[in-house]
Amino acid sequence: MTATPDSPGARAGTAPDAELSVGMVGYAFMGAAHSQAWRTAPRFFDLPLRPRMSAVAGRDPQGVKAAADRLGWDSVETSWQALVARDDIDLVDVCTPGHTHAEIVIAALEAGKHVLCEKPLANSVEEAEAMTRAAERAAASGVRSMVGFTYRRVPAISLARQLIAEGRLGTIHHVRGQYLQDWIVDPDAPLSWRLEKDKAGSGSLGDIGAHVIDIAQFITGDTITRVSGRLRTFVDERPLPSEHSGLSGTAGSGRGKVTVDDAATFLADFGSGAMGVFEATRFASGRKNAIRIEVNGSLGSIAFDFEDMNVLHFFDGTEDARTAGFRRILVTEPQHPYVGAWWPAGHVIGYEHGFIHQVVDLVRDIAAGSDPTPTFADGLQVQRVLAAVETSSDTNSWQEIPT
Repeated sequence: MTATPDSPGARAGTAPDAELSVGMVGYAFMGAAHSQAWRTAPRFFDLPLRPRMSAVAGRDPQGVKAAADRLGWDSVETSWQALVARDDIDLVDVCTPGHTHAEIVIAALEAGKHVLCEKPLANSVEEAEAMTRAAERAAASGVRSMVGFTYRRVPAISLARQLIAEGRLGTIHHVRGQYLQDWIVDPDAPLSWRLEKDKAGSGSLGDIGAHVIDIAQFITGDTITRVSGRLRTFVDERPLPSEHSGLSGTAGSGRGKVTVDDAATFLADFGSGAMGVFEATRFASGRKNAIRIEVNGSLGSIAFDFEDMNVLHFFDGTEDARTAGFRRILVTEPQHPYVGAWWPAGHVIGYEHGFIHQVVDLVRDIAAGSDPTPTFADGLQVQRVLAAVETSSDTNSWQEIPT
């Protein structure tokens, strides 16, 4: 049987054979990652609801049919409205560009569907506020929502949060966050929707900077309250992709204008008094997906780099100074977060596992009648930081983050 949004099976006390029927909007890079997660999660984790990949939606009939066959979806729709209207869909997974999020998500929530929405939550604070209000209204009826900051579910990052929560670092003084990529260093790399403000909202700041903002707040349990930022675009125009290139966004001949930032840096204050330094760039030659976070406290430090994602570096400042030093923790033991469902110790996991762990937590929370995290309110808070950094860059001033 299918657990519908208003049925007991979708809330709590679910029968072992109950299904959670999933419909996904969008089937490109993120759609493929989410599809792999929905396929794999019930095969490695004991879930109270069995996800069923019921339908995927996309505008191109041939493209969405090919994606459904390749990724494992039962059926297709050529509009998100048709997918949301289907009685057999319990949850809508939104994997589309940011400018479409608000309309799809609010409609799905109002139709009584649970929602998983990719980050950043929206392209503006106003849209994120509207989505958060819709999520709060829906939650009163037992409809759940989550924003997809999947790096929270990397075991080493979850372990870092545990160590800080246990007080192993003492009082937090410094937070350093970086997200370094190089995929558009070449000035002749083609224009894509991620480089157009009306579709992406912002560039490196929102696309990748949002992740390190969320990770920093997640592992410290603290909130950014004030920022001073600077944005820069290094390449103002890029070749337009052909209509048959497979790239979404403006297509044609000639060159198109880049309307977002290529790099962002900002200083931050946290509510606890800790100081933060953040950087997000797509122009760090040689860095492919270097998400780096370091936290320094009165009793110790932690450091993480996603390009070595199964490792957490931990310094315990209470140890004897003669032998103290950063400890390299291989986060592959069954006692570590999420790892017990996977391979023997030392057998590492990869990028896709964060998406799988996200599905596991979401399905369990839906079955238990609990609000998943990160919530839309968490996504809204990140959106406010992004907006404040943009305003700070425009005005050359510190900006407070509204609460």
